[in-house]
Amino acid sequence: MEDEADMYEGMRAQFPLSFGKKTKSQAPLESFHNATRRNVEPSSSSSLSSKGFPSLSSSSKALLNEFKNKGSKGRKLESNDGNVEPRKPNSTVEEEEDEGREDDDGAMVGPPRPPPPSDLADEDEELMIGPPRPPPTSSSADGDEDGDNVLIGPPRPPANLEDSNSDDDEDAEAEDQYRIPLSNEILLKGHSKVVSALAVDHTGSRVLSGSYDYTVRMYDFQGMNSRLQSFRQLEPFEGHQVRTLSWSPTSDRFLCVTGSAQAKIYDRDGLTLGEFVKGDMYIRDLKNTKGHISGLTCGEWHPRTKETILTSSEDGSLRIWDVNDFKSQKQVIKPKLPRPGRVPVTTCAWDREGKCIAGGVGDGSIQIWSIKPGWGSRPDVHIGKGHEDDITGLHFSGDGRILLSRSMDDSLKVWDLRNIKKPLRVFDELPNHYAQTNAAFSPDEQLIFTGTSVERESTTGGLLCFFDRTKLELVSKVGISPTCSVVRCTWNPRLNQVFATVGDKRQGETHILYDPSLSERGALVCVARAPRKKSVDDFQPSPVIHNPHALPLFRDQPSRKRQREKALKDPLKSHKPELPMTGPGFGGRVGTTKGSLLTQYLLKQGGMMKETWMDEDPREAILKYADVAAKEPKFIAPAYAATQPETVFAKSDSEDEEK
Repeated sequence: MEDEADMYEGMRAQFPLSFGKKTKSQAPLESFHNATRRNVEPSSSSSLSSKGFPSLSSSSKALLNEFKNKGSKGRKLESNDGNVEPRKPNSTVEEEEDEGREDDDGAMVGPPRPPPPSDLADEDEELMIGPPRPPPTSSSADGDEDGDNVLIGPPRPPANLEDSNSDDDEDAEAEDQYRIPLSNEILLKGHSKVVSALAVDHTGSRVLSGSYDYTVRMYDFQGMNSRLQSFRQLEPFEGHQVRTLSWSPTSDRFLCVTGSAQAKIYDRDGLTLGEFVKGDMYIRDLKNTKGHISGLTCGEWHPRTKETILTSSEDGSLRIWDVNDFKSQKQVIKPKLPRPGRVPVTTCAWDREGKCIAGGVGDGSIQIWSIKPGWGSRPDVHIGKGHEDDITGLHFSGDGRILLSRSMDDSLKVWDLRNIKKPLRVFDELPNHYAQTNAAFSPDEQLIFTGTSVERESTTGGLLCFFDRTKLELVSKVGISPTCSVVRCTWNPRLNQVFATVGDKRQGETHILYDPSLSERGALVCVARAPRKKSVDDFQPSPVIHNPHALPLFRDQPSRKRQREKALKDPLKSHKPELPMTGPGFGGRVGTTKGSLLTQYLLKQGGMMKETWMDEDPREAILKYADVAAKEPKFIAPAYAATQPETVFAKSDSEDEEK
C-alpha cells in the first residue's frame, strides 16, 4: 500500500495543483433568476404561507415532526418478522426529534401520518405540547381534502382578501394573455450619457448600443458572463452623437449614423469597412451633390437586400446608398414642401418588404414613396399635418397597412394607409424629449409599445407603454427607470425579450426584460455564467510604461525668452563684469584700495610695481608732452602739412577772452 501511495504522489506532482480537485456544486438556475426578478408579488397576509395555508408555530412544527419521524422510524424498525426493535438505550424523545429534523425539515403538506404504535404513544403523551389532536372523525376527513384544518394557527383568511388583489390579477392575466416577458431584468451599463441608438441582430446573439457620449458599445451574449461587460467600444466620429444603429439582413455588417454628414459601415467585429462621401455644401441643388452636406438624423438597412441602405439628413433629403460604392449615392429623394427651401428630414424607415420608404419631415408631414420603375421624388402618400412637432420614429406593420408615428408633441398616432385623412387612434400624454424615441410592434403584432421621457415636475419615471392593436387601448405601463427617460425600445422575436434604453445627462443603460419560462437564450445564457476565477497557474506580467517624450531627443525646445533669461543669469555667457570689492576680499581678490588682483597687491607690497600717476598733477602730466606733440604731430597736423605748413588761428574779438 505504501508503494501505491508513493506512486500516486509521484504521478500527482506532474499535474498542476488544480487538477483532480472536486468541483463545488453549482447553484441552481432558479437562484440566479430570483436575483434578477423585477418585482415580487406581495402576499395577501403575513400569516399565509406561499400556498395559502396558515403558518405553523414552532411547537406545532415540533409535534408534527415527532409524529412524522416516529412513523417513518416505525416502518424502518420493522423487521421481516413484523417485530419492532426496541429503542436505543439512553435516548430521549428530544434526541429522536432532532434526528428526525436532520432527515426532513420541511413543513408537512397534506393529511397527518397515522398514529404511532400504542407503546410509543403512551410514553410520549406526557411530553406533547399544545392542544390534543382532534379525533379522526369521518366529517373532518371527508369535509376537507387538504386535511390541514386540524393544524394549530390562525384560521384561513376570508375571501375578501383575494378581492384586494384583483387589479394585480388582472394585470397578470393581461401579461399572460399577450405573453409579455417582464418578470426579470438585467442591465447593460457602460455609457455616461443617454443611450440613443439600439440594434439587436437577427440571431439575437449580439447587441449594439450608441450614446450621446459619442461611443458605440458591442455586447455578445455568448461571450458575456454575469458581469455583463461589452467586448468592444468604438468612437465613429469624434464630437458627434450616435443617433442610429442598424444591422444588415445577414447580420455580418452594421450601419452607424452619427451627427456628422457621413455614415460608416462596420463589420460584425467592429472593424471599419468604409464611410460614405460628403457632398459639396456650395452646390444649391441637392440632387447634384454626391452625398449629404449636413448632419445625419436617421438611417436604416434594407430589410431584404444586403447592399442597400437608407439615410436621412438635416439638409432636407433622403438618400439610398450602395454599400459597395462609398463615393456616390444611388438615389436622392427630396420631400414635397409647401414652399422652396431646406426643411430637415428627422427620421426614415423601410417597410417589411423594402418596397416603400417613409420619411418624417420637419414641418410635421409624413411622406411615403413606393419604389417602382420610374419613381421620383414625388411622394405617393402625403400626410400634411401629421404632427405638430418633429417626428422621432416611424414603423410599418408586417402587412404594410398600418404605420406608427412617434413625435415630440407627446403623442403616438396609428395610421391606416388606406385612409390617411384621419389617424385610427391618437395616444396623448406620452412625454418625449429625445429625437430618437421610437415606437414598434410586438413579434405577433398584437401590441404596440413605446417609451416615455421624464418631465421635471412629474413623479413618474421612464415608462414602457403597451397598447392593444385591435382594441387600440392601453394594456399596461411598465416602470423601467425612476429617474431616466426611455428612448429606444425593441422586442426581439427569437429571444422573446424586450430591450429598452434609458439615460440622462449623467448615465446611460440598456434594460433587458425577460421571463425564464417564455424567453430563450440571450439574457438567459449569460446571467448564470459566473466570471472565471483566477488560478494559481495564471501569470500576468506587470505592465511596462514607455514614455518616449520623456527622453531628451523628444523634448520640446524651450522658448527663446527663457533661454535669454537663463543666459543672463550665467556669468560666463553674459560676460558680466566683476563687481567692485567693498571688504577685505575673497577668492583671490582684494579690495579696490590695494589693487584689483592678488598679483598686483603682492607687487605693490614688495615695491616691484610703482604707480606715480595717482600722485602727479594732471595739468603737469599733460603739458610735459607739449613739445613732443609740436615737433612730431600724429593725428590732425600731418594731413595739412603740405598745404598749410603754419597754423593760423583766428583772433578772438571777445573782450573777456583778451583779459
